[in-house]
Amino acid sequence: MTMIHQSLYRERLRSAKEAVALIPSGSKVAMPIAAGQPPAILAALAERARAGGVDNVRLHYLLCTGVAGTSVFDFDLCHRIIPISYFHGGVERALDKRRSAEALPAVDLVPCHFSQVPRSLVEHVGVDTLIATVAPMDADGNFSLGASTDYALTVSRKPGIRLILEVNARMPYVRGDCMIPVSSVTALVENDVSLPILPGAPSNEVDDTIGAIVAGLVEDGDCLQMGIGALPDAVCSRLSHHRNLGIHTEMMTGGLANLVKAGVVDNSRKQTHVGRSIFTFALGDQSLYDFLHSNPDIEAHPVDYVNNPFVISQNDRAVSVNATLQIDLNGACNSEFMNGRQFSATGGQVDFVRGAYASRGGRSIIACHSTAAKGTLSRIVPALTGPVTTSRNDTHIVVTEYGWTNLKGKSVAERAKALIALAHPDFREELDRAAHGAGLYAGGD
Repeated sequence: MTMIHQSLYRERLRSAKEAVALIPSGSKVAMPIAAGQPPAILAALAERARAGGVDNVRLHYLLCTGVAGTSVFDFDLCHRIIPISYFHGGVERALDKRRSAEALPAVDLVPCHFSQVPRSLVEHVGVDTLIATVAPMDADGNFSLGASTDYALTVSRKPGIRLILEVNARMPYVRGDCMIPVSSVTALVENDVSLPILPGAPSNEVDDTIGAIVAGLVEDGDCLQMGIGALPDAVCSRLSHHRNLGIHTEMMTGGLANLVKAGVVDNSRKQTHVGRSIFTFALGDQSLYDFLHSNPDIEAHPVDYVNNPFVISQNDRAVSVNATLQIDLNGACNSEFMNGRQFSATGGQVDFVRGAYASRGGRSIIACHSTAAKGTLSRIVPALTGPVTTSRNDTHIVVTEYGWTNLKGKSVAERAKALIALAHPDFREELDRAAHGAGLYAGGD
C-alpha cells in the first residue's frame, strides 16, 4: 500500500453521519444485495430522515436484509425513503402486509432479469449514489466488493457517481473483477460488524426425493448453477460421488462451497475461467464467508457478465437448477407471485435457463414440490395465477417428487400429459379434465 493510497484513504474517511450528509434529498441511491448492504450508513441515513434532514430518497436494490428492514425501510419512513425493489424477500412481504392494512400501495418493484439490472440502474434509472460494504483496502489501493459484486461494480463505474463505502474487516476479500479503487471513492466509513447470516434451509422428505432425482441428471464434468433454498441444497448434498464439476453461478451457496471443499468441484473441465469457481454474490453462514476470504480458486464478477446467457453458454454442459411456484400445462412458470402479491421476482432464473440450454450438452432444470399449502394446492395448474417468469418456450426439464420430464420437442398435448404425470395423484384427474376443456389434447384424446 503506497503513501498515496493511505493519504487518499485518510482524506475520505468520515463518520457515518458525515457520509450520509453528502446524500441530498431527491437522490437515486443503489445498494448491493444482502451482505453488501452497509449497516452504519443505512442507520445514519434513517436517523437523518427521521430528523427531517433528507426527503424523497429512492433506494434501489435486490433482496434486502433485516439491516435495511429495521433502518431505512422502517414503515414510519416510507414517505421519505422509498424502496424500489428488483427482488422481494421477507422484508418487502412484511412491509406489504403493513401497507395493505393502512390502505397504502405495495412496495414498488421493477420487473427485470438480474443480468439487466446494472443497465437498468445506470441507463434507465440514472442512479447518482452507491452505498456498499467492502473489504479493507488492499496493497494496490483497491476495495473488494467481496460477497456482493452483483450490479454494484457496474454502478460504481458510472461517471459522476457518488460513492460511499463502508469498510468492514469481516467482509471477505474476494478476487476477480470486483474491485473499487480508493481514488474513485467519495467517502469512507469504518464499521466492523458481522455480516448477515442465511442459515441453511432444513430439507424434508420431498426435498430429498427431488434432490436425488436432480442429482441423477448431473454428470461428471458438468458446470453448475444453483438457486437458493432447501431444494438446491438437497441437490448439492447428493453430488458427493461426482467428479470434476465446475461452478459458474450467480449465487455462491454453502452447498456449492462444500462441493469445492470436498474436491467434487475442481473446475477442470470448464471452457472459461478454468480452475476457478465464478459467482456474483454470496449469502450464507460464517463458514461460507470464511471459505471465500482470499481463496485463490474463487472469483467474483459483475452480474451483467456472470448472468449473461452468452457467457453462461460458453461452458459446455452447463446445468442450472432453479425452483418455481407454479407450472401451467403448457410449461410456463410463475416463480415470483403468490396469493395475488409479489413474493420474490424474476432474478436470474431466465438468464440461466437460456444460458444453460444454449451451452453444448447443457440442461436447464426447474424443480418444485408437486403441492403447496400442506398439500391442498397443486403447483401444476391449468393456468398461472401470476406473471410468466420462464416462458413455455424456454422451459426445458421439469422435476417434482414424482419424476422428471424433458419438455423440449413436446407438443402442447404431450406437455400437458407429461406435466400431469408429475402432479400429485390427488390432482391428476382434475388437471386432465382441465386440459380436455382447454382443448390441449389433439383430437379429443
